[in-house]
Amino acid sequence: MARARTGVRVLGAVLAAVLGASLMGCSSTGGKRAEDARKAQAAAGKAAVSTPRWTFAMVTHSGDGDTFWDIVQKGAREAAAKDNINFLYSKSDEGQQQAQLVQAAIDKKVDGLIVTLAKPDAMKAVVTKAVAAGIPVITVNSGSEQSTAYGAITHIGQDETIAGEAVGEELNERGRKKALCVLHEQGNVGHEQRCAGVKSTFDGTLQNLYVDGTNMPDVQASIEAKLQADRSVDAVVTLGAPFADTAVKAKKTAGSKAEIDTFDLNAKVVTGLQDGSLGFAVDQQPYLQGYEAVDLLWLYRYNADVLGGGKPVLTGPQIITKADAAKLEDYTRRGTR
Repeated sequence: MARARTGVRVLGAVLAAVLGASLMGCSSTGGKRAEDARKAQAAAGKAAVSTPRWTFAMVTHSGDGDTFWDIVQKGAREAAAKDNINFLYSKSDEGQQQAQLVQAAIDKKVDGLIVTLAKPDAMKAVVTKAVAAGIPVITVNSGSEQSTAYGAITHIGQDETIAGEAVGEELNERGRKKALCVLHEQGNVGHEQRCAGVKSTFDGTLQNLYVDGTNMPDVQASIEAKLQADRSVDAVVTLGAPFADTAVKAKKTAGSKAEIDTFDLNAKVVTGLQDGSLGFAVDQQPYLQGYEAVDLLWLYRYNADVLGGGKPVLTGPQIITKADAAKLEDYTRRGTR
């Protein structure tokens, strides 16, 4: 697979961030003025538009303590403030409970709905019910394959298979021969796709390791046991930023020399990239997923606009290494990367 290498390596990403700037009226000469005005409006709690105060609900499959979803929420809430949106957020990592939360949003007669489809079978009936009720739906992060079939107007996120393939290629370039792919949420189709993508392009041997992501001591013990039992493992790939630090601890206690790599980005991951405890990270830009989901729903309500031409709007993957980390440090500290 061909890959661009200008600065941060972007693999097949179709970035929609320009929408926010265009809506603010930025130009080559007026960008700073528009940005200063936006900040002033945000500080005063004022919207940048005069459209009605619609209510949008976001219902995700997030578990407790997952910093990735904090970043998604931050993007969504900032777009909501700009677009005069009353934003509601709820979550459950159990498919049936997530579906119940979507039903609650339908009962509230929200004006727009943003959902994740990590467990698509559990979500199908309620999402199609929302669409039948006339509520525009955007899927985000997971479920790109089911999004159109379920009636969503678009999907925003990264293609998990492509992201996995990028990881496999990166492992090849680093000369790795045997890797663990650590799956922390049973039944999450996106996680399975990531590991399958890695396996499809990795020239070495890949083994899936299933752990209980709600129990970090268990995650650490499971990774540690694998590394102690097989000293030939030279790479561990975690599927979420909070698990990267745990894998680093497991490596240390196991006395392993394996490289720790991860999907997703947060402040700790950037620090790990800089100090060498992590090899690379795959960023799918969660802030952008949340921001654009709200912004595109607003555009749809206001002007019947649909972005993507029936295809997913890709926010990643981007391979982030030590060379790139310093440029992103300030953004991770403020909670937007």
